[in-house]
Amino acid sequence: MGSLVGQFVLSPNNSHKAWEDPSFIKWRKRDAHVPFHCHESVEGSLRYWYERNKVDILVSKEAVWDDDAVKKALDCASFWVKDLPFVKSLSGTWKFYLASSPSNAPSEFYNSAFQDSSWPSIPGNVFYPLQSSIPTIPRFLLEHIEIKGVGLTTIENYGYIINGKVPSNWQMHGFDRPIYTNVVYPFPLNPPKVPEDNPTGCYRTNFHLPKEWEGGFQDSRLPAEFEITEFCHPCGSDQTNCLAVQVMRWSDGSYLEDQDHWWLSGIHRDVLLLAKPQVCTLWKYLYILTSTYYFILVALIHETTVLFLVPNGILATKKVFIADYFFKSNLEEDFSRADLQVEVKIDNSTLHIDNSIEAGSWFKFSEDKFIANFTIEAEIFDTASVKTSNGHVDLLSTSVAHLQLAPSVDYRLGFIGYQLKGNLQMPKLWNAEQPNLYTLVVTLKDASGNIVDCESCQVGIRQITKAPKQLLVNGKPVMIRGVNRHEHHPRLGKTNLESCMVQDLVLMKQNNINAVRNSHYPQHQRWYELCDLFGMYMIDEANIETHGFHLSSNVRHPTQEPSWASSMLDRVVGMVERDKNQACIISWSLGNEASYGANHAALAGWVRGKDSTRFVHYEGGGARTTSTDIVCPMYMRVWDIVKIAKDPAELRPLILCEYANELLKKLAGIHMQWETAMEIFTSTGKQSTAHLVYREVLSGIGLIRSESSKNIQFFLQMDSSIGLLKEGPDGKKHWAYGGDFGDIPNDLNFCLNGIIWPDRTPHPVMHELAFQITNTHFFSTTEALVFDWILIGDGCELGSGILTLPTIEPQKSFDLKWESGPWSAPWGTSDATEIFLAITAKLLQSTPWAEKGHVVSSTQVPLPGKQEIVPQVGDLAVVDVAIIKGKHGAFSTKVLHDTIEVKNQNLWEIKFNKQSGAIESWKVDGDLVLCKGILPCFWRAPSDNDKGGEAESYLSKWKEAKLNNLVFVTESCTVVDVTDDLVKIAVVILGIPNDGENNLSQSEASNVLFKVDLVYSIYGSGDVILECQVKPNSDLPPLPRVGIEFHLDKSVDSIKWYGRGPFECYPDRKAAAHVGVYEQDVDSMHVPYIVPGESSGRADVRWVTFQNKNGHGIYASTYGESPSMQMNASYYGTAELERATHNEELVKRDNIEVHLDHKHMGIGGDDSWSPCVHEEYLVPAVPYSFSIRFSPVTASASGHSIYKSQLQKN
Repeated sequence: MGSLVGQFVLSPNNSHKAWEDPSFIKWRKRDAHVPFHCHESVEGSLRYWYERNKVDILVSKEAVWDDDAVKKALDCASFWVKDLPFVKSLSGTWKFYLASSPSNAPSEFYNSAFQDSSWPSIPGNVFYPLQSSIPTIPRFLLEHIEIKGVGLTTIENYGYIINGKVPSNWQMHGFDRPIYTNVVYPFPLNPPKVPEDNPTGCYRTNFHLPKEWEGGFQDSRLPAEFEITEFCHPCGSDQTNCLAVQVMRWSDGSYLEDQDHWWLSGIHRDVLLLAKPQVCTLWKYLYILTSTYYFILVALIHETTVLFLVPNGILATKKVFIADYFFKSNLEEDFSRADLQVEVKIDNSTLHIDNSIEAGSWFKFSEDKFIANFTIEAEIFDTASVKTSNGHVDLLSTSVAHLQLAPSVDYRLGFIGYQLKGNLQMPKLWNAEQPNLYTLVVTLKDASGNIVDCESCQVGIRQITKAPKQLLVNGKPVMIRGVNRHEHHPRLGKTNLESCMVQDLVLMKQNNINAVRNSHYPQHQRWYELCDLFGMYMIDEANIETHGFHLSSNVRHPTQEPSWASSMLDRVVGMVERDKNQACIISWSLGNEASYGANHAALAGWVRGKDSTRFVHYEGGGARTTSTDIVCPMYMRVWDIVKIAKDPAELRPLILCEYANELLKKLAGIHMQWETAMEIFTSTGKQSTAHLVYREVLSGIGLIRSESSKNIQFFLQMDSSIGLLKEGPDGKKHWAYGGDFGDIPNDLNFCLNGIIWPDRTPHPVMHELAFQITNTHFFSTTEALVFDWILIGDGCELGSGILTLPTIEPQKSFDLKWESGPWSAPWGTSDATEIFLAITAKLLQSTPWAEKGHVVSSTQVPLPGKQEIVPQVGDLAVVDVAIIKGKHGAFSTKVLHDTIEVKNQNLWEIKFNKQSGAIESWKVDGDLVLCKGILPCFWRAPSDNDKGGEAESYLSKWKEAKLNNLVFVTESCTVVDVTDDLVKIAVVILGIPNDGENNLSQSEASNVLFKVDLVYSIYGSGDVILECQVKPNSDLPPLPRVGIEFHLDKSVDSIKWYGRGPFECYPDRKAAAHVGVYEQDVDSMHVPYIVPGESSGRADVRWVTFQNKNGHGIYASTYGESPSMQMNASYYGTAELERATHNEELVKRDNIEVHLDHKHMGIGGDDSWSPCVHEEYLVPAVPYSFSIRFSPVTASASGHSIYKSQLQKN
């Protein structure tokens, strides 16, 4: 039968294509179940988990994101089966052939007699000819081929043959090409048909069954498991078994996998060979985790069977083993006791046991003859509490509960499986803050008490319930602070490394993220184990997304079609059955962006019937259908969040499953969403009893505590920019996005919507995700933390120390008046104008996810200052901290035809161009520091958020208004005053659209977009006070910025500023950036986003100095009543940032472009496809006035001293 079906599926001469048949979802694939470990004993299972749980932050430091990851993937495959004597990894180097289509695959390649010796032994880095066009073979491949001295074998009309790595995606080893799309399918939408050009990978490997063992499917994200016993040579045989697998890039299953991600193909998870017991000998089967896009599994040995291993000697067939088990716990109301239950499924199908009931015995249960000869046991161990004695660990002594077999018959359903029950007094509960785990061991014994089979897993005892508008964990309302996580490695594609998964978790925990949504498919089983261990709430999501159907006007959606129902259900069942014992999972998701219909209702019904201990989540259909237990919208605006949260008819918890699309870099306004969340979370509807903690914290979130909570929660989109490593023409590797591989169609850089780079380096926005504790934990006190304080006055430290606090219980607050704190003495004696108090909470001891001293939370709040800022100009040289030494008698002014020269001997010299109305040059002590400027600026290099919304986007409106093509013409430039110590110059500049002429005749009122009045007051001290009056055309859209631009000599590359930092921050993304004095060079200021745009700014800058290595440079600060500035300095000008499409394309200019902005529009980030900057962060086209003070700087002075010189006591 297998042979016939195999030929039916794969024969190129057969018109039926199983890969275009939605009803063909598996063949001989075993039912889904929990992962098997096949332990030899109870102690062996305990030892396995005891060693496996030794994971901490040190593992994350071994993470690799480059070519070294290829070998690391094979090391991980070996590590994951370590100490499992009946599990063998088949991961490694396989023979691999990539055909252009299934019909062009080598005939009977699955036959063990097939000769693959001509397939050369090189590492698998070759492109196959796609649509008759052969892409260039990458340089790293050519070098490797040259070193190995091995040629490339080509078979006409077929493709390339080569050795390939398993697990891997073949596109990441040079075959074919990656494709990135967000919505549109990369092939014509004609379900269930797929293109004839369908790259087909043929894999072959050989293996032996260890002597010690003696005694095709779809869904690219779940295990496929096949019994292969009858096709194997006996254990210990010298004869080789051959496993062959065929993987097709496209199948009808592709229509259910239209995630916003890279389309990659191959066996990208591990291939495992497991041995399970039989009554007399052993049964063996193949376990593949998982082959992707999309394939019929071919596991063949010897003769002619097509789908699976071909028989050559039949082993014993009377197998009996643990086939599945499901752990559940139910807690007493006071959580003092847990009732435990394990439902065990036994595969004894070959024993042919007759359990039939006698005819006429209507109310008599049949006798279970299996249990008469076998015993099923389950035991709970607390190995985390084990004590070591002389280096010996007695794990068996940690047993805390023994479960007994209970009646397994329901009067309505009949036999419901073998149920084992017990209880545990005072259980250690699992939650994300205190992830207590137990080890469950299930054993099957024969009549003599000998272990026949042994399985185990880690379990957590916890309770997931809900109250009106609340999500409860162990009876307490929790706030979800989550991220969406793609399974992605920039070098390996979808293949996983343990160290990289741990690094993801470390980043999440260190930034106080407590939840992850597996977007948008089930992930590697080790990921779940790690989330259990580290403590991370999880939404597990089925591999179903049909986003591209939204664009179709003539094809019915799969969720409405019965023909797709079995495919969709199989994916959900497979996820739930595999992952059902994972403590971290609080909700099952039916998929993502797959609309809503009858099939989803069926999926929700099955899940609820299978597992009532968790919620069902599904956003499709408006996020509030009957198929979801959680209201879970995407990218909802703040006002709509509030509306749902306050709707008395909606009692379900509200969780935004995606809420901030951080495309490239521009995620802002996150603090507003969290402030709204906390306001709702803490509202009681009664008189407020809340304590408000200052909101300017590391996360930018003010936390409020109250007597009860209403839940509104978030999953940030996404945690990682899913770029791939690509080698450029110069041999250097860079992050690539859609279209960089010649992939058509593609969605460009929409895959770069993460808060970290592909190698997990955090974006500056990552700082906005850590949350101050006061104490908002639901289970942990603050006894594991130490609190530090530091007092800053005008940028200088005034004092610091340890803040002694009592232990704060979960969800409790401690009130501390700032006047009586330990900082009161330095505050009382300070004459600073601005004083900030920063309080930081740090870990007292190391944890698995962070080292001792890690900053858990930090907040900075302003305290009252002692002075007011009063402008002072004139004879600054008499101040003991004056910048320029000398007498005003050396001050001289020359007014020439085109220029105005002002200088003070050799201390400084300014040349002013009357034609341009700008400073032409500025020298300090003979060094050129400013080489061009100062001119108005209203444009910025557009970010992707600026582009979102097509015709309604900010960029479209800016271009329509011609803001991107402005030129500035000088209407007038007049010297209005010259004295012995002052020169005053008035300039009127008009901003007009550039039509190539740039002459004054164009400056008619109808053409003028901006009129800017500039007044320069140049003092003998060297100070330059610039007063700016900006009058924009009232018809203009909101402006990108209002400020000035000038250019410094490239040597003036050291920057020190007093403002927010040290990382990049903008008006609507600055809450995590504390006010202080920071110093960086220009290169370090640059943030290397994969796609360039507006970046590298610093917000709320009071003063800034730009100096060369001699200490010579320029100081700039706000002046008079002008507010603090937005500052930016870069070797890459605005035009260059707009021109380049990749960071590595940027070309440094010969000078440094500086922007000092009075106003800078927010960068947005609610989503990236609509204009969504909040109103308070827009810059309307209205008149603006501001003043900036400039001063020359030498090495003997500092920005702080100059700043203090313009402050005086009242």
